[in-house]
Amino acid sequence: MENNLEIKKNKIPNVLITDLNVIYNQGKPNEVRSLEGINLEIMPQEYVIIFGPSGCGKSTLLYSIAGLQKPTSGTVLIDQENISSYSKKKTAWFHRRKIGMVFQAFYLIGSLSIIKNICLPKIFDGVKRKERRFLAKELLERFGISEQAKKFPSELSGGQKQRVSIARSLINDPDIILADEPVGNLDSKSSQIVMTILKELNERDKKTVVLVTHDPAHLPYGDKIVHMMDGKIIKIEIIRKKQEIREALPESFVLKEGGIEERGELIKEEYIPLNLRHLMRSFRGLTSNQISNLLVPFKAQQIFAHLFFSMTNDQIEKAIKKLEDFLYAKITIEDFTKELDMPLEKGGIGWDKRIAERFSENIKQITEQANSISFIERDKTAWEIADYLNIRLKLELDDERKKELATIVLDRLDNRIGKEEFQKLIDFSTKDNGLDFDKRTAVKIAKELEMLLLLRYSN
Repeated sequence: MENNLEIKKNKIPNVLITDLNVIYNQGKPNEVRSLEGINLEIMPQEYVIIFGPSGCGKSTLLYSIAGLQKPTSGTVLIDQENISSYSKKKTAWFHRRKIGMVFQAFYLIGSLSIIKNICLPKIFDGVKRKERRFLAKELLERFGISEQAKKFPSELSGGQKQRVSIARSLINDPDIILADEPVGNLDSKSSQIVMTILKELNERDKKTVVLVTHDPAHLPYGDKIVHMMDGKIIKIEIIRKKQEIREALPESFVLKEGGIEERGELIKEEYIPLNLRHLMRSFRGLTSNQISNLLVPFKAQQIFAHLFFSMTNDQIEKAIKKLEDFLYAKITIEDFTKELDMPLEKGGIGWDKRIAERFSENIKQITEQANSISFIERDKTAWEIADYLNIRLKLELDDERKKELATIVLDRLDNRIGKEEFQKLIDFSTKDNGLDFDKRTAVKIAKELEMLLLLRYSN
């Protein structure tokens, strides 16, 4: 982003991730790339939220920070130490002393009382019984569950179990708290309590908190929002207090538009991923349009995944390269169609003519609609997308239902909901204020919208 507001920091990151890749079954037909090219800095005392749909790699990223997932390549530095190089003994020490883990499933030991569950890390550290029980009781009182000390996990509610889990993660006073969907199994009241506790740990106890969530309702708690999709970081938002920013700027600098959104006493800055920023630093004069070009190979692959049909790997790979040329504006859509239809012996790709024409028409429709998306005129864009979805997917919506679809699309454009929430809303019955699509149609609509947003990203 050309007009990014850069705030100088004197602190050293306590988490530094560089070119991190996690690949399962590498080199095999069932290879899965869980994380690709992840670059991320987490500063001391930040509250970082890793946000994205299920399966996007956010939990894998958290487990990589925790040292529970070994990188295929790249590095994860905690306090400037490469945790992948730790011995088993050092890794065990790291898990007890440097980080505290909070899981959705609690992982309390059913045969131990609540106070013994909390004391467990201190037991492994060889701390005397009196000292560890004193620390555990302090935490129990702080989180309002002191009366549960002698009970067993099976006797507690979900919210109480999670507070015990947080207390256990804190007993060794780690600097970093890692929370993986910590309120996923809780009711709304218990969720609010747990989220408040995590915020307090960040603000009062000065802990670095890293929270994984798919729920957009949790985003206001964080001051750095890492948006993920398909194993990649697609956007990072920084939320800062106005006063903090003003103190860091020259007196002549005036806060104004240019990638900065004011919300009361907060300012939201939107950052492109670090690897793209590194490229911008390396190649001076790189514009935002050129940033878009860096994403073209990824966009081309995603289009093929979206509109995939059966053919040889060689034909697909050649077609992807030609599609990249089209997205780079090196060739026209007509040239692209000719290349697809041209026989292999003449240097073409050898697709059936009807398939080539149908595929090219799909590409043309998707890219034209994506290019027409305006994040300034969101209301108009939402209506145009609803109209496009209605025609392209043959939804046969009347004006009233199309208006309802446009309203939900607008929520997605404004990032008030994620992909999963969008899909659920259009899948709900009409009595629940939904559009009552069958699940298969709802999935198709959601996938089409996400493809449009991907193609529009940084254009």
